[in-house]
Amino acid sequence: MLRRVGIVAWEQSKSELEKEEPREDMIYYLVKALLEKNEIKREEIDTVIQCSNDYYDGRTISNVFTVVPSGAYLKQETKVEQDGAWAVFYAMMRIASGHFDTALVVGYSKGSEFDPWLAHSYCLDPTYDRQFKFLNDCSCSALQARAYMEAYNLTPQDLALVSVKNLTNGAKNPLSARGFSQLTVEQVLESPLYSDPLRELMCYPFTDGACAIVLASEEKAKKLTDKPVWILGVSCSQEEAYLGARDLTQLSSLKKSAEKAYKMAGINSPSEIGVFEVSEFYAHQELMITEALGLAEPGKGAELLKKGDTQLNGKHPVNPSGGALSANPLCATGMLRIMEAGKQLRGEAGEHQVDHPQLALAHGQYGICAQSNIVLILGR
Repeated sequence: MLRRVGIVAWEQSKSELEKEEPREDMIYYLVKALLEKNEIKREEIDTVIQCSNDYYDGRTISNVFTVVPSGAYLKQETKVEQDGAWAVFYAMMRIASGHFDTALVVGYSKGSEFDPWLAHSYCLDPTYDRQFKFLNDCSCSALQARAYMEAYNLTPQDLALVSVKNLTNGAKNPLSARGFSQLTVEQVLESPLYSDPLRELMCYPFTDGACAIVLASEEKAKKLTDKPVWILGVSCSQEEAYLGARDLTQLSSLKKSAEKAYKMAGINSPSEIGVFEVSEFYAHQELMITEALGLAEPGKGAELLKKGDTQLNGKHPVNPSGGALSANPLCATGMLRIMEAGKQLRGEAGEHQVDHPQLALAHGQYGICAQSNIVLILGR
């Protein structure tokens, strides 16, 4: 029988479009604040899992310089190169196995020091797609957006509504990198065109930031905190076909992941979940994500939004924190979704708190056009 695993503490550095401090300092002060704030000693951490990417950091074995600032010196340490939600999953498995009682996960990125779209081009086929240099993260997502819009007769205004909701929510989150207290569809559609139909405010901002999360076995978690957040279900999957052979109008791997996570958590319907924190790198993706999660039928995600169901005070609040459109520090984004979901369950989300959720869903993605997806179900 695998052991029950809980999240006992978290901390986030403020997401910014450009931080002056180097990544090592950002990580050190973040982990230091996490441990001190929650009265956890470094000696109580059994294993440390970092989430970084050599392409993002511009060096091989990129975690070699962050072992010490992350508190991993002379500890069992390893690295995950996908989204930080996978690093949390890895930490959970390590604890569930019985080999460790506690784990510290640290995810970080400095998007101001590299071009995320260029880095993501290394996910493309090296013999054809990458060589022509037309396709990148943004242009591929634009093709996905166009295919989705044409399949279901959607308009740029439908995509802009997602940006309005999330960037308005982001203004209520003091840790987000971007937010607008007042934003209109017209302003979104007047922002610079990046790759048709995607405009600047429909795309994630290049972000500097970090997040740290402590997980523990059930017995240890109850000693470290009186309000643990339990991981009730988790599943990850990736698309079976490469970009050119995929149906870009749906996220089949996310649907598969969600169904398995629901089953593991004993959830019969997604309507049982009180809040959803999802990684929508581009505006259209949130509509596709809500459909894959079972909140709407294919092509009906925009209707769900227009009815107000996904608003902060709606039936199915989605991204009350502002989501990835407000802050996307790659390698930490999925961890932010987990942290924000945990905050909601504890009633600690401040101005973007929803009304007493009992269950929360956190989602992470990785790869071109959300090639891989992971879903975690959390509860008190």
